[in-house]
Amino acid sequence: MLSKESLQKIDAATAKYPPDQKQSAVMAALVVAQEEKGHLSTEVIEFVAGYLGMPPVAAYEVATFYGMYDLKPVGRHKLCICTNLPCALAGANEAAEHLKRKLGIGFNETTADGRITLKEAECFGACGDAPVMLVNNKKMVSFMTPEAIDKFLAELK
Repeated sequence: MLSKESLQKIDAATAKYPPDQKQSAVMAALVVAQEEKGHLSTEVIEFVAGYLGMPPVAAYEVATFYGMYDLKPVGRHKLCICTNLPCALAGANEAAEHLKRKLGIGFNETTADGRITLKEAECFGACGDAPVMLVNNKKMVSFMTPEAIDKFLAELK
């Protein structure tokens, strides 16, 4: 179900653990699977679980607990804005509302053109840079005032 290249990446992740602890690489394996498939369907999660020799429900628990995993398709750009207290005190709620207005969508929705999915997120551990947004699970952008958001969105095009 996954490409040879993806399986090699998963094998490299499992090699970091004792042979009888392959399931410890489940987070890395799910990331690899999501990068290839775009999101984690039930079938993909079950495949990863089987590949790692663990019960499918255990892999599903990981995939549903962490916000970085997508169980349904998302836009080309996934924007996750932290709304926990430190970010909220620094304007994250206003920034989130600005994003919603600019994009014409709410949390857990994707723009009609499929470009951007907006998600509410938990702490990214960068409270001093609040409000903070994570882009495509890889790039953190800080001090996301409405003006900074407008500039950021213009650069995404």
